[in-house]
Amino acid sequence: MFVAVYDNEPSSVISYALSSKEYENWIAGRPNVPEGGSSFRLLKKTISLASDLSTWQSTGSLDLDYMNYGSFSSEDASYFADHNSSSPHIRISFVDESSNAAGKVKFSVTCYFAKQFDSLRRKCCPNEVDFVRSLSRCRRWSAQGGKSNVYFAKSFDDRFIIKQVTKTELESFEEFAPEYFKYLTDTLSSGSPTCLAKVLGIYQVTVKHMKGGKEVKMDLMVMENLFFRRSISKVYDLKGSSRSRYNSDTMGANKVLLDMNLLETLRTNPIFLGSKAKRTLERAVWNDTSFLASVDVMDYSLLVGMDEERKELVLGIIDFMRQYTWDKHLETWVKASGILGGPKNASPTIISPKQYKKRFRKAMTTYFLTVPDQWSS
Repeated sequence: MFVAVYDNEPSSVISYALSSKEYENWIAGRPNVPEGGSSFRLLKKTISLASDLSTWQSTGSLDLDYMNYGSFSSEDASYFADHNSSSPHIRISFVDESSNAAGKVKFSVTCYFAKQFDSLRRKCCPNEVDFVRSLSRCRRWSAQGGKSNVYFAKSFDDRFIIKQVTKTELESFEEFAPEYFKYLTDTLSSGSPTCLAKVLGIYQVTVKHMKGGKEVKMDLMVMENLFFRRSISKVYDLKGSSRSRYNSDTMGANKVLLDMNLLETLRTNPIFLGSKAKRTLERAVWNDTSFLASVDVMDYSLLVGMDEERKELVLGIIDFMRQYTWDKHLETWVKASGILGGPKNASPTIISPKQYKKRFRKAMTTYFLTVPDQWSS
Protein backbone atom coordinates (compact mmCIF):
# COMPACT_ATOMS: atom_id res chain seq x y z
CA MET A 1 0.00 0.00 0.00
CA PHE A 2 1.40 3.42 -1.01
CA VAL A 3 1.31 5.97 1.84
CA ALA A 4 2.49 9.57 1.56
CA VAL A 5 3.55 11.55 4.63
CA TYR A 6 2.43 15.17 4.86
CA ASP A 7 4.36 17.45 7.15
CA ASN A 8 1.23 19.14 8.60
CA GLU A 9 -0.98 16.03 8.87
CA PRO A 10 0.11 13.93 11.86
CA SER A 11 -2.36 11.17 10.99
CA SER A 12 -0.38 10.50 7.79
CA VAL A 13 2.70 9.78 9.93
CA ILE A 14 0.60 7.28 11.94
CA SER A 15 -0.72 5.75 8.72
CA TYR A 16 2.81 5.25 7.40
CA ALA A 17 3.89 3.51 10.61
CA LEU A 18 0.85 1.21 10.61
CA SER A 19 1.58 0.18 7.03
CA SER A 20 5.21 -0.71 7.79
CA LYS A 21 6.56 -4.26 7.79
CA GLU A 22 7.91 -3.75 11.32
CA TYR A 23 4.44 -3.02 12.65
CA GLU A 24 2.90 -5.92 10.72
CA ASN A 25 5.51 -8.33 12.13
CA TRP A 26 5.00 -7.07 15.68
CA ILE A 27 1.23 -7.59 15.51
CA ALA A 28 1.69 -11.07 14.01
CA GLY A 29 4.27 -12.00 16.64
CA ARG A 30 6.99 -12.53 14.07
CA PRO A 31 10.60 -11.51 14.77
CA ASN A 32 11.81 -8.46 12.87
CA VAL A 33 15.03 -9.13 10.98
CA PRO A 34 16.24 -5.83 9.48
CA GLU A 35 17.75 -5.72 6.04
CA GLY A 36 21.52 -5.23 5.87
CA GLY A 37 22.13 -7.03 9.14
CA SER A 38 21.61 -4.01 11.42
CA SER A 39 20.10 -4.82 14.79
CA PHE A 40 16.98 -3.43 16.42
CA ARG A 41 17.22 -1.65 19.72
CA LEU A 42 15.32 -3.49 22.43
CA LEU A 43 14.08 -1.62 25.48
CA LYS A 44 12.89 -3.55 28.50
CA LYS A 45 11.42 -0.54 30.25
CA THR A 46 7.70 0.05 30.11
CA ILE A 47 6.39 3.19 28.46
CA SER A 48 7.48 6.57 29.80
CA LEU A 49 4.89 9.18 28.95
CA ALA A 50 5.90 12.40 27.22
CA SER A 51 6.23 15.29 29.62
CA ASP A 52 6.36 17.97 26.96
CA LEU A 53 2.98 18.08 25.22
CA SER A 54 2.93 20.86 22.66
CA THR A 55 0.51 21.88 19.97
CA TRP A 56 1.29 20.31 16.63
CA GLN A 57 3.33 22.52 14.35
CA SER A 58 4.13 22.13 10.68
CA THR A 59 7.68 20.82 10.28
CA GLY A 60 8.18 23.77 7.96
CA SER A 61 11.75 23.26 6.85
CA LEU A 62 10.87 20.35 4.55
CA ASP A 63 11.11 21.34 0.91
CA LEU A 64 8.24 19.15 -0.29
CA ASP A 65 4.57 19.16 0.61
CA TYR A 66 4.84 15.41 0.96
CA MET A 67 7.46 12.71 0.72
CA ASN A 68 6.99 9.50 -1.27
CA TYR A 69 6.96 6.09 0.37
CA GLY A 70 10.37 5.30 -1.09
CA SER A 71 11.95 8.39 0.46
CA PHE A 72 12.05 6.90 3.96
CA SER A 73 14.13 4.32 5.72
CA SER A 74 12.72 2.52 8.73
CA GLU A 75 16.04 1.14 9.93
CA ASP A 76 15.39 2.46 13.41
CA ALA A 77 12.34 0.53 14.53
CA SER A 78 12.40 0.45 18.31
CA TYR A 79 10.47 -1.77 20.68
CA PHE A 80 9.60 -1.01 24.26
CA ALA A 81 10.08 -4.70 24.96
CA ASP A 82 10.97 -7.94 23.23
CA HIS A 83 8.40 -10.56 22.28
CA ASN A 84 8.74 -12.37 25.60
CA SER A 85 7.86 -9.33 27.69
CA SER A 86 4.46 -7.99 28.60
CA SER A 87 4.85 -4.46 27.23
CA PRO A 88 2.00 -3.65 24.82
CA HIS A 89 3.65 -0.64 23.12
CA ILE A 90 5.76 -0.39 19.98
CA ARG A 91 7.63 2.55 18.50
CA ILE A 92 8.31 2.79 14.76
CA SER A 93 10.87 5.37 13.61
CA PHE A 94 11.80 6.42 10.09
CA VAL A 95 13.86 9.14 8.45
CA ASP A 96 13.15 11.42 5.51
CA GLU A 97 15.85 10.26 3.07
CA SER A 98 14.84 12.69 0.33
CA SER A 99 16.55 15.66 2.01
CA ASN A 100 20.25 16.35 2.45
CA ALA A 101 21.88 15.63 5.80
CA ALA A 102 21.24 19.14 7.10
CA GLY A 103 17.54 18.98 6.27
CA LYS A 104 16.80 15.44 7.43
CA VAL A 105 13.77 14.87 9.60
CA LYS A 106 13.21 11.87 11.85
CA PHE A 107 9.64 10.71 12.42
CA SER A 108 8.65 8.43 15.28
CA VAL A 109 5.28 6.90 16.12
CA THR A 110 4.60 5.17 19.42
CA CYS A 111 1.60 2.86 19.09
CA TYR A 112 0.14 2.44 22.55
CA PHE A 113 -1.49 -0.94 23.23
CA ALA A 114 -0.81 -1.91 19.62
CA LYS A 115 -2.12 -5.51 19.67
CA GLN A 116 -5.15 -4.66 21.80
CA PHE A 117 -6.26 -1.83 19.49
CA ASP A 118 -5.58 -4.00 16.44
CA SER A 119 -7.83 -6.72 17.88
CA LEU A 120 -10.56 -4.16 18.70
CA ARG A 121 -10.46 -2.69 15.17
CA ARG A 122 -10.86 -6.16 13.68
CA LYS A 123 -14.16 -6.44 15.54
CA CYS A 124 -15.64 -3.07 14.59
CA CYS A 125 -13.87 -1.81 11.44
CA PRO A 126 -14.36 -3.20 7.91
CA ASN A 127 -10.63 -3.99 7.65
CA GLU A 128 -7.25 -2.61 8.69
CA VAL A 129 -6.39 -1.40 5.18
CA ASP A 130 -9.45 0.88 5.21
CA PHE A 131 -8.42 2.23 8.62
CA VAL A 132 -4.88 3.01 7.42
CA ARG A 133 -6.17 4.51 4.17
CA SER A 134 -8.58 6.79 6.06
CA LEU A 135 -5.83 8.01 8.39
CA SER A 136 -3.47 8.75 5.50
CA ARG A 137 -5.10 12.17 4.99
CA CYS A 138 -6.70 14.52 7.51
CA ARG A 139 -7.72 18.14 7.76
CA ARG A 140 -7.68 20.43 10.79
CA TRP A 141 -11.10 20.83 12.35
CA SER A 142 -12.33 23.52 14.73
CA ALA A 143 -14.61 21.39 16.86
CA GLN A 144 -17.29 23.44 18.59
CA GLY A 145 -17.26 22.95 22.33
CA GLY A 146 -13.70 21.62 22.37
CA LYS A 147 -10.78 23.28 24.13
CA SER A 148 -9.31 25.95 21.89
CA ASN A 149 -5.69 24.85 22.31
CA VAL A 150 -6.32 21.17 21.59
CA TYR A 151 -5.54 19.75 18.15
CA PHE A 152 -8.63 18.36 16.37
CA ALA A 153 -8.76 16.87 12.88
CA LYS A 154 -11.01 14.72 10.74
CA SER A 155 -9.90 12.16 8.20
CA PHE A 156 -10.64 13.30 4.64
CA ASP A 157 -13.40 10.69 4.32
CA ASP A 158 -14.97 11.82 7.64
CA ARG A 159 -14.79 8.32 9.14
CA PHE A 160 -12.50 9.19 12.04
CA ILE A 161 -11.74 12.05 14.42
CA ILE A 162 -8.16 12.67 15.52
CA LYS A 163 -7.91 14.48 18.85
CA GLN A 164 -4.97 15.50 21.00
CA VAL A 165 -4.98 13.99 24.48
CA THR A 166 -3.28 15.44 27.55
CA LYS A 167 -0.68 13.75 29.69
CA THR A 168 -3.27 13.25 32.47
CA GLU A 169 -5.74 11.62 30.08
CA LEU A 170 -3.04 9.36 28.69
CA GLU A 171 -1.94 8.28 32.16
CA SER A 172 -5.57 7.62 33.13
CA PHE A 173 -6.19 5.51 30.03
CA GLU A 174 -3.03 3.49 30.60
CA GLU A 175 -4.42 2.62 34.04
CA PHE A 176 -7.85 1.41 32.92
CA ALA A 177 -6.97 0.21 29.39
CA PRO A 178 -7.26 -3.54 30.22
CA GLU A 179 -10.81 -3.00 31.50
CA TYR A 180 -11.66 -0.85 28.45
CA PHE A 181 -10.58 -3.54 25.99
CA LYS A 182 -12.33 -6.28 27.96
CA TYR A 183 -15.56 -4.28 28.25
CA LEU A 184 -15.77 -3.47 24.53
CA THR A 185 -14.73 -6.99 23.48
CA ASP A 186 -17.40 -8.57 25.71
CA THR A 187 -20.01 -6.04 24.58
CA LEU A 188 -19.33 -6.54 20.87
CA SER A 189 -19.25 -10.34 21.25
CA SER A 190 -22.50 -10.54 23.22
CA GLY A 191 -24.41 -7.84 21.33
CA SER A 192 -25.13 -6.03 24.59
CA PRO A 193 -26.25 -2.41 24.02
CA THR A 194 -23.56 0.24 24.30
CA CYS A 195 -23.28 3.85 23.19
CA LEU A 196 -19.63 4.33 24.12
CA ALA A 197 -17.88 6.13 21.26
CA LYS A 198 -15.05 3.78 20.31
CA VAL A 199 -11.44 4.87 20.71
CA LEU A 200 -9.60 2.87 18.04
CA GLY A 201 -6.00 3.87 18.63
CA ILE A 202 -3.73 6.12 20.69
CA TYR A 203 -0.39 7.26 19.32
CA GLN A 204 2.48 9.59 20.10
CA VAL A 205 3.85 11.31 17.00
CA THR A 206 7.33 12.84 17.23
CA VAL A 207 8.98 14.93 14.52
CA LYS A 208 12.63 15.82 15.07
CA HIS A 209 14.81 17.98 12.82
CA MET A 210 18.34 16.62 12.72
CA LYS A 211 19.73 20.12 12.24
CA GLY A 212 19.19 22.17 15.38
CA GLY A 213 17.47 19.32 17.22
CA LYS A 214 13.99 20.89 17.12
CA GLU A 215 11.46 18.32 18.25
CA VAL A 216 7.66 18.37 18.30
CA LYS A 217 5.62 15.74 20.17
CA MET A 218 1.91 15.13 20.29
CA ASP A 219 -0.25 12.38 21.79
CA LEU A 220 -3.28 11.66 19.61
CA MET A 221 -6.42 9.60 19.95
CA VAL A 222 -8.26 8.19 16.94
CA MET A 223 -11.97 7.63 17.49
CA GLU A 224 -14.99 6.87 15.37
CA ASN A 225 -16.95 9.80 13.96
CA LEU A 226 -20.46 9.22 15.30
CA PHE A 227 -21.94 11.45 12.59
CA PHE A 228 -20.26 9.75 9.62
CA ARG A 229 -22.58 9.87 6.57
CA ARG A 230 -25.27 11.61 8.59
CA SER A 231 -27.16 14.81 7.94
CA ILE A 232 -27.02 16.39 11.39
CA SER A 233 -29.03 19.56 11.99
CA LYS A 234 -28.50 19.99 15.76
CA VAL A 235 -25.86 18.74 18.19
CA TYR A 236 -26.16 18.53 21.97
CA ASP A 237 -23.44 17.77 24.52
CA LEU A 238 -25.27 16.46 27.61
CA LYS A 239 -23.87 15.83 31.09
CA GLY A 240 -27.04 15.72 33.16
CA SER A 241 -26.20 18.97 34.97
CA SER A 242 -27.71 22.45 34.90
CA ARG A 243 -24.68 24.30 36.26
CA SER A 244 -22.97 26.33 33.48
CA ARG A 245 -24.70 24.17 30.89
CA TYR A 246 -26.25 26.79 28.61
CA ASN A 247 -24.83 28.03 25.33
CA SER A 248 -26.21 31.49 24.57
CA ASP A 249 -24.53 31.54 21.14
CA THR A 250 -26.91 29.41 19.09
CA MET A 251 -26.59 31.19 15.75
CA GLY A 252 -24.74 29.67 12.82
CA ALA A 253 -23.94 26.14 11.76
CA ASN A 254 -22.21 23.43 13.84
CA LYS A 255 -23.05 24.98 17.20
CA VAL A 256 -22.89 22.53 20.11
CA LEU A 257 -25.79 23.07 22.51
CA LEU A 258 -25.89 22.01 26.15
CA ASP A 259 -28.29 20.57 28.73
CA MET A 260 -30.18 23.77 29.45
CA ASN A 261 -30.56 24.47 25.73
CA LEU A 262 -32.18 21.06 25.36
CA LEU A 263 -34.53 21.58 28.31
CA GLU A 264 -35.54 24.93 26.83
CA THR A 265 -36.37 23.23 23.53
CA LEU A 266 -38.20 20.32 25.17
CA ARG A 267 -40.83 22.66 26.63
CA THR A 268 -42.31 23.20 23.18
CA ASN A 269 -40.74 20.42 21.13
CA PRO A 270 -40.20 17.25 23.20
CA ILE A 271 -38.17 14.32 21.85
CA PHE A 272 -40.12 11.07 21.76
CA LEU A 273 -38.62 7.62 21.34
CA GLY A 274 -40.41 4.37 20.66
CA SER A 275 -40.56 2.15 23.74
CA LYS A 276 -38.07 -0.34 22.26
CA ALA A 277 -35.61 2.43 21.37
CA LYS A 278 -35.99 3.96 24.83
CA ARG A 279 -35.29 0.61 26.52
CA THR A 280 -32.22 0.07 24.34
CA LEU A 281 -30.91 3.55 25.12
CA GLU A 282 -31.44 3.12 28.85
CA ARG A 283 -29.72 -0.29 28.83
CA ALA A 284 -26.77 1.12 26.88
CA VAL A 285 -26.41 4.11 29.22
CA TRP A 286 -26.75 1.79 32.25
CA ASN A 287 -24.06 -0.60 30.92
CA ASP A 288 -21.62 2.13 29.91
CA THR A 289 -21.97 4.20 33.08
CA SER A 290 -21.51 1.07 35.22
CA PHE A 291 -18.25 0.38 33.40
CA LEU A 292 -17.04 4.01 33.59
CA ALA A 293 -17.82 4.29 37.31
CA SER A 294 -16.00 0.98 37.94
CA VAL A 295 -12.79 2.49 36.54
CA ASP A 296 -13.31 5.83 38.35
CA VAL A 297 -14.13 7.82 35.21
CA MET A 298 -16.54 10.75 35.21
CA ASP A 299 -17.29 14.06 33.47
CA TYR A 300 -18.20 12.24 30.25
CA SER A 301 -20.96 13.49 27.95
CA LEU A 302 -23.69 12.06 25.78
CA LEU A 303 -23.21 13.58 22.34
CA VAL A 304 -26.55 13.71 20.52
CA GLY A 305 -27.07 14.59 16.88
CA MET A 306 -30.45 15.03 15.20
CA ASP A 307 -30.60 13.52 11.74
CA GLU A 308 -33.57 15.35 10.23
CA GLU A 309 -33.51 13.39 6.96
CA ARG A 310 -33.91 9.99 8.63
CA LYS A 311 -35.82 11.32 11.66
CA GLU A 312 -33.31 9.63 13.95
CA LEU A 313 -31.12 10.48 16.92
CA VAL A 314 -27.43 9.60 16.66
CA LEU A 315 -25.67 9.45 19.99
CA GLY A 316 -22.62 8.25 21.85
CA ILE A 317 -20.77 8.76 25.13
CA ILE A 318 -17.59 10.79 24.65
CA ASP A 319 -14.83 12.39 26.78
CA PHE A 320 -14.31 9.41 29.07
CA MET A 321 -10.50 9.52 29.33
CA ARG A 322 -10.15 11.33 32.67
CA GLN A 323 -10.27 9.48 35.98
CA TYR A 324 -11.40 10.86 39.32
CA THR A 325 -8.02 11.78 40.77
CA TRP A 326 -7.02 13.02 44.23
CA ASP A 327 -7.31 16.68 43.18
CA LYS A 328 -10.96 16.15 42.27
CA HIS A 329 -11.54 14.37 45.60
CA LEU A 330 -10.12 17.40 47.38
CA GLU A 331 -12.20 19.88 45.36
CA THR A 332 -15.37 17.89 46.13
CA TRP A 333 -14.66 17.86 49.86
CA VAL A 334 -13.74 21.57 50.04
CA LYS A 335 -16.83 22.70 48.13
CA ALA A 336 -19.21 20.40 50.03
CA SER A 337 -17.80 21.44 53.44
CA GLY A 338 -18.31 25.16 52.85
CA ILE A 339 -14.77 26.02 54.01
CA LEU A 340 -14.42 28.58 51.25
CA GLY A 341 -17.79 30.17 51.96
CA GLY A 342 -21.22 29.64 50.47
CA PRO A 343 -23.88 27.14 51.50
CA LYS A 344 -22.34 24.11 53.20
CA ASN A 345 -24.51 21.57 51.40
CA ALA A 346 -24.53 23.29 48.02
CA SER A 347 -24.12 20.84 45.18
CA PRO A 348 -20.42 20.88 44.16
CA THR A 349 -19.40 21.22 40.52
CA ILE A 350 -17.20 18.13 40.94
CA ILE A 351 -18.85 14.97 42.28
CA SER A 352 -17.71 11.38 42.62
CA PRO A 353 -17.95 8.88 39.72
CA LYS A 354 -20.76 7.03 41.52
CA GLN A 355 -22.75 10.24 42.04
CA TYR A 356 -22.04 11.33 38.47
CA LYS A 357 -23.30 7.98 37.17
CA LYS A 358 -26.59 8.27 39.04
CA ARG A 359 -27.17 11.88 37.97
CA PHE A 360 -26.29 11.08 34.37
CA ARG A 361 -28.67 8.09 34.18
CA LYS A 362 -31.55 10.03 35.70
CA ALA A 363 -31.08 12.96 33.32
CA MET A 364 -30.90 10.81 30.17
CA THR A 365 -34.11 9.04 31.19
CA THR A 366 -35.80 12.41 31.74
CA TYR A 367 -34.58 14.08 28.55
CA PHE A 368 -36.02 11.48 26.15
CA LEU A 369 -39.69 10.60 26.54
CA THR A 370 -41.41 7.38 25.48
CA VAL A 371 -44.23 7.16 22.96
CA PRO A 372 -46.25 3.91 22.86
CA ASP A 373 -45.19 1.64 19.98
CA GLN A 374 -48.68 1.67 18.45
CA TRP A 375 -48.40 5.45 18.10
CA SER A 376 -45.05 5.40 16.31
CA SER A 377 -44.29 4.44 12.74
